[in-house]
Amino acid sequence: MLRHSFRLIHRSAPLQLGIVLLFWLAGEGLVRLAGLPLPGGIIGLALLLLLLVTRRLSVISMRRGAEWLLADMLLFFVPAVLAVLDHRELFGLIGLKILFVILCSTIIVMTVTALAVDACYRWSLRHVRAEHDPA
Repeated sequence: MLRHSFRLIHRSAPLQLGIVLLFWLAGEGLVRLAGLPLPGGIIGLALLLLLLVTRRLSVISMRRGAEWLLADMLLFFVPAVLAVLDHRELFGLIGLKILFVILCSTIIVMTVTALAVDACYRWSLRHVRAEHDPA
C-alpha cells in the first residue's frame, strides 16, 4: 500500500505541488508559533531542502511538481506588472532613473560576486597546493 502511494506521488505533478504547499503551510505554522522574523515560505522550503539533502525525500518525488511551477513562473510576475501599470510616472524620466539604478546595482553585485568567487577559488588552490607540496 505504501509502495503504491509512493508511485502515485512520483507520477503526479499536482500531488507533488501539494507537498510543496504543505511544506509552505508548515513553515507558516512554525513562524507563527515560534514568532520567527522570517517568511513562512522560506522556513517551509528550508525544511523541504533539509529532507532532500538528507535523502529522507527523493528528488524524483518532487521533480514533476517543481518543473510545473517553473514552467508557469511567468504567471507569478503578472500581479507585479499590473501594479506597475497603476503608476504611470514609472514610464517617464523617473522610471528611466529607477531602471538605471537597478541595472547599475545588478552589474555591481554580479561583478563583486564574480571577484569574490575568483578570490576564493584562487585562495583554495593555494591552500591545496601548500598541503600537497612538502616545503
